[in-house]
Amino acid sequence: MKPAQNKARSLVAALTLSAAAFGAWQVNEGWTGNAVIPTKGDVPTIGHGSTRYEDGSRVKMGDVITRQRAAVLARNLISADERAFAASLPAGAALYQEEFDVYMDFVGQYGVGNWRSSSMRTNIAAGRYVAACQSLLMYRKAAGYDCSTLVDGKPNQRCYGSWLRQLERHRKCMAVQS
Repeated sequence: MKPAQNKARSLVAALTLSAAAFGAWQVNEGWTGNAVIPTKGDVPTIGHGSTRYEDGSRVKMGDVITRQRAAVLARNLISADERAFAASLPAGAALYQEEFDVYMDFVGQYGVGNWRSSSMRTNIAAGRYVAACQSLLMYRKAAGYDCSTLVDGKPNQRCYGSWLRQLERHRKCMAVQS
């Protein structure tokens, strides 16, 4: 859905992840009460894809949490990511809510460090919103493996879901460009 002609972008500093986007992020990440390594070459994750706790300590294999703790952990980490995301952009940077949700979903999966060094961030800072959306498609690797790779004409079993998630982010981002 394209934005209404009179719809304006909001200052990034005033935005937070929408409830719908947070729920979708939790579904995309799945849930596990035990620490797992979700894809080959990844780091241990727990709950809804958390790789660290609020104090910055890393999740370790053998860690166990409840579903309730996973939801709290996810919300706390997303809040910290929102602050880091906003701080990475110039004071006047503005996005539509849908764009903010897409980029926060990216940060939740790839981390704020990858966000800071991304062409998405550079393009948003320069007001190049379509180019920022297009930059999403550059992120298709996990542990050096191209997740968009087909094997014998079929999606790879290693991380093709991550590539599908990027394609969906790109679709959502482009849908609000006027």
